[in-house]
Amino acid sequence: MASAAAAGGAPAPAALRCSRRVTAPRPRSRSGQGTVCGRCPGPLRNGSVVAQYCASRTGTESEGRCCRERGARPERLLGLDLSNCSLHSLPPGLAEAAAAVVLDLTENPLTALPNGSFLGFTHLQRLAVPLALECPGGSSAWEEVTTHGSSRLCQGQRNPCNSSGELAWPCPENAACAPDGPGLIQCLCNSPFHGYKCLREGTFPMLLFCGILGAATLALSLLLWGTQRRKAKTP
Repeated sequence: MASAAAAGGAPAPAALRCSRRVTAPRPRSRSGQGTVCGRCPGPLRNGSVVAQYCASRTGTESEGRCCRERGARPERLLGLDLSNCSLHSLPPGLAEAAAAVVLDLTENPLTALPNGSFLGFTHLQRLAVPLALECPGGSSAWEEVTTHGSSRLCQGQRNPCNSSGELAWPCPENAACAPDGPGLIQCLCNSPFHGYKCLREGTFPMLLFCGILGAATLALSLLLWGTQRRKAKTP
């Protein structure tokens, strides 16, 4: 399902994604190795927006370059510090940090942030990027955009569903608009609708679907077994 982000001050386009999907928490290692928290060596960098944010909050703990909420189950990731990591592109495991409130990407040779890079980052409220890059979703996706030295700070993610501008792809009749990241939206089906463009009503007939699939698989297996058996008996 395609997602897009607006550039500059244009209204943020919508991601027409009709879904009732619930995503389970991702497993992680306590050491931070093998996860996005261990993508760069060392602890949180002094002076990063992540370190500043977590120092101002009680009940947090660091794990590699991550800051987590202590005591929560699973422990919620509040911030991710990827500053000065020699990143030429965003790391593949960035989706692990979708619950982050603060993210630092400064001091990296990043040349672009592809559309949909922050799909699902609905809690992100403070994002620091190199000065050469614009805020994802454009300036209209944030309450405030400031620059300091070689970095750009995007603060206060706006809800594109409340935008006065006309959405590029409005949600279908049986769906409601919901934020899906900076400048991105998703269309969530209203109960009891589901399926393509939320056109199907009622619950998905799982038993009927599994029964038909199982019967077809069994029939095909018996057909292949009988065919191969006759070939084996032929001299």
